[in-house]
Amino acid sequence: MPCLARVIRPPIEPGRRVVAVSDVHGNLPFLKGLLAQVRFTPDDVLVIVGDLLEKGRDSLAALRYVLELQKTHTVYTLCGNCDYIDCMFLMGNTVGSSTYSTRSLLQDGAAGVDEELWPILSYWGERSVLIQMAMEAGLPLPGGPGDLPALRTALLERFPEETGFLLNLPAILEAGNFIFVHGGVPREDRLEELPAYDCMKNDDFLGQGLSFQKWVVVGHWPVTLYSPHIQRSAPLLDCDRHIASIDGGCVLKLDGQLNALLIPDVYGEGMECAWYDGLPAATALDGQEASERSINIRWSDSAVEVLREEGDCALIRHLSSGRELWVPRDFIWTAGDGLTHTEDATDYALPVSPGDRLSLVRETRRGRLVKKDGTTGWYYGRIKYNQH
Repeated sequence: MPCLARVIRPPIEPGRRVVAVSDVHGNLPFLKGLLAQVRFTPDDVLVIVGDLLEKGRDSLAALRYVLELQKTHTVYTLCGNCDYIDCMFLMGNTVGSSTYSTRSLLQDGAAGVDEELWPILSYWGERSVLIQMAMEAGLPLPGGPGDLPALRTALLERFPEETGFLLNLPAILEAGNFIFVHGGVPREDRLEELPAYDCMKNDDFLGQGLSFQKWVVVGHWPVTLYSPHIQRSAPLLDCDRHIASIDGGCVLKLDGQLNALLIPDVYGEGMECAWYDGLPAATALDGQEASERSINIRWSDSAVEVLREEGDCALIRHLSSGRELWVPRDFIWTAGDGLTHTEDATDYALPVSPGDRLSLVRETRRGRLVKKDGTTGWYYGRIKYNQH
């Protein structure tokens, strides 16, 4: 039987601002930059909607930053599917007494939790908080699943504060008119009866046709995956269905950003959005019109054919759509399936007016790939670099 979700319902006072972020993925500079940008203070409440860790080089530092921050500020951190992998590792094969059960991910007859988790941990490598702990402690790095029991014992012994934090992460936070959960929920009542992992890894939540009375705030699924035509990283707010999807692709996308949902009162309905992308900033000097019939090539359908290369760009054909477009050459890579793939790519020309603020994603001989208001596209005009 799968482990059920642990739900917390903290007493957040009316009128107290809530700052919700998701999918930090160990990017501590982005987390600090975003909190400074929104002027986060002890008067506010920070809700980290899962996946604080993993896939980023600063996972251990990010964990410790949150541990220190919650001593002086009100911080609630939820468990995401990546954080859950760490919890499963730390629990090993123990079942029943911990917050989460390894059986919620392992099928009957599986060889064991270490065999199941080893491919994930070996792929993450030094981007995993577990490996970062081992490196800091000078422990032997695992070379296979047989090395994991000793590593588990050592990490639990040497990092009690960090591992205790991970093992006690709740899955859902409910307050006022809002439900915060990393992946999503199928309903808004009887939340404690929901399988924990299903709430953390819930792909394509907006595409499931669900509607809610309360606002359900989720991360997990980068919002750009919902758009087949234009690369957008800003939060998606579906006011009719009361769903806010806020994963900006931090760490995972070359143009990724860390989004924040700013809620002035969880007992009301109003909210605003902010984000931080850490990219160089520039001011547009020329205007240009938006292009039509653009495409957004996303990771789930990224196989391409390289037609030719010119300088720092390549002309590719998207295999499933047949569309041809130019992309930076360093976007192209070969996967284990033997096919050629591209990073998220678009041929969209942004609508730009003189004086608009732009973030520079890539500069190429064919134009600049930039972001404006959380949307990525090409700009062919002149710019003025902004001073830091």
